[in-house]
Amino acid sequence: MKTIAVIGAPTDVGASVRGAGMGPDALRVAGLNEALQAHQMRVVDHGNLHGPANPWQAPVNGLRHLKEAIDWNQIVFDAVDAALRAGHMPMMLGGDHCLAIGSISAVAKHCKQTGKKLRVLWFDAHADSNLSSISPTGNIHGMPVACLMGHGPEALVNYAGQVPAIQASDIRLIGIRSVDEGEKRFIHDMGMQVFDMRYIDEYGMRNVMSSVLAGLDSDTHLHVSFDMDCLDPAIAPGVGTAVRGGPTYREAQLCMEMIADTGLLASLDLVELNPALDIRNQTAELAVDLIESLFGKSTLVRL
Repeated sequence: MKTIAVIGAPTDVGASVRGAGMGPDALRVAGLNEALQAHQMRVVDHGNLHGPANPWQAPVNGLRHLKEAIDWNQIVFDAVDAALRAGHMPMMLGGDHCLAIGSISAVAKHCKQTGKKLRVLWFDAHADSNLSSISPTGNIHGMPVACLMGHGPEALVNYAGQVPAIQASDIRLIGIRSVDEGEKRFIHDMGMQVFDMRYIDEYGMRNVMSSVLAGLDSDTHLHVSFDMDCLDPAIAPGVGTAVRGGPTYREAQLCMEMIADTGLLASLDLVELNPALDIRNQTAELAVDLIESLFGKSTLVRL
């Protein structure tokens, strides 16, 4: 029986609007733990981590709340690292997407220590590849991919003791449809694999997922970092930075089911759920539904 370490990180220090800090509890209210247990998972809920409050200040040198983001990511790094060392599968519940810096840095450290290859599937409406010099807002939840690839403040890029924590070849970005001008050049220069919504429209989600899962084997640690704003806001209104034209319910389910089919999922981030903007917790309930599929829920027995 697989043991899931549920780790709540209730902060929105990296976000553009308040509210994502309530995400972990909204997921619990939506029945996350019970759903995992129903799929034969042992759940160890570590509750919510504690870190600095959101000071809600203006950017300084192109970065908002840098100290608070550093502290929160260290707290997340330590919790995810402890779960991995215990042999558990960490499930980090955000909170905003800047927290993936700490989460994935811990996973990268684990992969280096165990000799595993790392594959990160980054589901998001945004590329999250901004730098302080090009970001129009200074919000750090728009920078985690760049930080993980070694481009950012020193304290945000070195949690794993290796810089960069990941290579461009380790990550696939899926569902992208909102990219700032400076990010476009960064993505091109880094050679990142981005499956934006035009690509999905042209080739279909099945072909996209076949591509992003290609080359996985038993020596691969598969990490999913799922931003709820990846989904179309018609089905997921409870997010702070909604962008029209995202994946449908069935496209999202297909993604989760194809990941589950690999049997290689080893860690997960679920972030940017904002209950303050949700409608009767429907986005949280959708998130739980998708997580169930990620852990093997299917319409029929598939061999």
